[in-house]
Amino acid sequence: MSTVSTSDLVIRLATNADEETLWELAARLALFELPAWRTAEEIAGADARGMIAAVRAGQPHDQVFIAERQGTAVGCLHVLSSSDFFGRHHAHISVIATSEAAEGTGVGRALMVYAEDWARKRHLPLLTLHVFAANTRARRFYEKAGMAPEFLKYAKAL
Repeated sequence: MSTVSTSDLVIRLATNADEETLWELAARLALFELPAWRTAEEIAGADARGMIAAVRAGQPHDQVFIAERQGTAVGCLHVLSSSDFFGRHHAHISVIATSEAAEGTGVGRALMVYAEDWARKRHLPLLTLHVFAANTRARRFYEKAGMAPEFLKYAKAL
């Protein structure tokens, strides 16, 4: 996909030069009440490393995008094609994050639409993502975007 512009927002493919930005945006993914067995560093680190690996690999089925306003990064999206437990091929959002300054400005919505378009262009019939149960703000955002829960994962710290 090429660069896409919606009003003052530009969504472009991430490059190796975006690594620091991806680390900064990934840190925002742990800003909610975490389960006792998870740390913010663990969550942010895993997401940042996954995005950076995808950028370095440069595969068309596993891509990271940067949303910019006036040359400043305000969000990111990591979307990939995958197969679920049942064998259905689909698009999966691994990461969607915005900067603090971009909260509530439409960047998240634009990235969701971009992910949907990415999936449609690849003829993928479903778009999935994972979200922590306690991340109520993100869950409301996804539900407003038309997503609905499919599975619940239960965990018990031992």
